[in-house]
This record gives sequence, structure tokens and C-alpha cells, in this order.
Amino acid sequence: MSDATSLSLVGALLGACIGSFLNVVAWRLPRQESLIWPASHCPHCGTKLAWHENIPLLSWVVLRGRCNHCGAPIALRYPMVELLTAGLGVAAIWATPTAMGPSPHALGMVLAGGLLLSWLIPLVLIDLDRLWLPEPLCRHGLLLGLTSTALLGFGQGGTIGRMLLFQHLLAAAAGLLGFEAVSGLAQRLLGRPALGLGDAKLAALLGAWLGLAGLGLAVALAVVGGALVGGVGRISGRLGRHEPLAFGPFLALGGAAVWLLGNQTWLAVLFP
Repeated sequence: MSDATSLSLVGALLGACIGSFLNVVAWRLPRQESLIWPASHCPHCGTKLAWHENIPLLSWVVLRGRCNHCGAPIALRYPMVELLTAGLGVAAIWATPTAMGPSPHALGMVLAGGLLLSWLIPLVLIDLDRLWLPEPLCRHGLLLGLTSTALLGFGQGGTIGRMLLFQHLLAAAAGLLGFEAVSGLAQRLLGRPALGLGDAKLAALLGAWLGLAGLGLAVALAVVGGALVGGVGRISGRLGRHEPLAFGPFLALGGAAVWLLGNQTWLAVLFP
């Protein structure tokens, strides 16, 4: 087995295991339940799951998508999230981000990318379920972004470290204030906010990880994606005229895309 294959396999396995925990976060956090206790259990009958009933992806297939105790269906979303995070675990290894300076530590970038991509998953799931982006997740994600920026930046020297940290702090502030300004302006002109305050906090989080240029590209991708999906939804009748559309998933997808492929790739796509 080649080194590249081994690395990808490790990334996929770790990603799937992380995805299993992220499913727990997305389910329990909105319900204000502990993320640690009680142990994993069936949400229908409450039976604690044995270790072999909680293996990412494999257990769902073996159990044929049903609880082994009460027979209640296990949502397809659980293995799909685990499959997604497995893919993102591989993608984080081979990503080509440009947000952290000219020559950041290679392993540090893989760990940082895995952390960012994993952090975005429960935010997306909760926003899709509840039209809500939890402030603690956004706040701690922002702090982790600035910490990662400092560690990776100062690892390249004091000048690069100070420059990166300043740029990412500025980007976080710009994301927060810019989105709040747009929402406030829409409130005055249209009588309702165009964006939720959670979107502003998610934009600040992305700014802390991606810097000004990366945040701008992520927002551009989010606007294009949101416009396309919203337009198709309203034309098809699946989305009502004034029905809100969660914008957080588009922001998260834009941020992930910019991290994985780097600024230059998306500059060439958006501004050929």
C-alpha cells in the first residue's frame, strides 16, 4: 500500500469517527443536552447502544437502518454525515489552502483543516434543522481560528505571524460588522432582516480562518449558491415567497471550498 493510500485511509477512518460524534453534537446541542452523558442510545426507546452498534457507517448497514432493540428506523442522515466527514478527512490531507502564509507546517495545516471542516458540520446541520447558528459554536470556532492562525503564522517567523494574525482579526471584524450592517439596512428598507445575526457570527468565524481575501471569496460563493438554490426553490414552488432560506450552509460550503482549493483557484473561477 502506497503512502498516499495509507494517508487517505487514515483520514477517512478518523473522519468517519469524528462524523459519528458530530451527529451527537447536532442532535443534542439544540436540545441543551450533555454531549458526553448519557452514552449513545436509541432516541426512540432509550436503550444504550453496544460498541458494535455504534461503528460509523458499518453498523447502520449491518442493522439495515433500524434499531436493534425496538426496530425504529435510524435516519439516513447519520451514515451520510459520517460518509461526508470521511471524505472531508481525506480532502483535508490533500487540500491546498493559501490562508496561512507562504510556508506553514504541513501537518499543522492538515490538523487545522480537519478542525475547521469538522467544526462547520454541526453548524450546517443545526441551521438546516432550526434556522439557528449556536453562538457558542461560532465564538469558539472563531477563537480556534485565531489560535491556529497564530500558531501557524508565528511558526514561519515573527513578521509573518503578526501580519497573518492582524489580517485574520480584521477579517473576523469585517465579517461580523459587514453582515450586521447588511441585515440592518435590509430591516430599514424591506421591513425585515435579510440575514440572521448567526450568519454574521459565522462570517466572523470564517474570517478568523481565511483572512480578508478568503472571506470575500467564501461570501461570493455563498451568495451565488444561495441565489441559485433559492431561485430554483421559489420557481419550483418548494420555497414560499417569504419563506426563509438558511444561509449558514452556503457560507460554510463557501468557506470549506476556499480552504480546500485556495484563493487563486476561486479567483480564476469567479473572475476569469
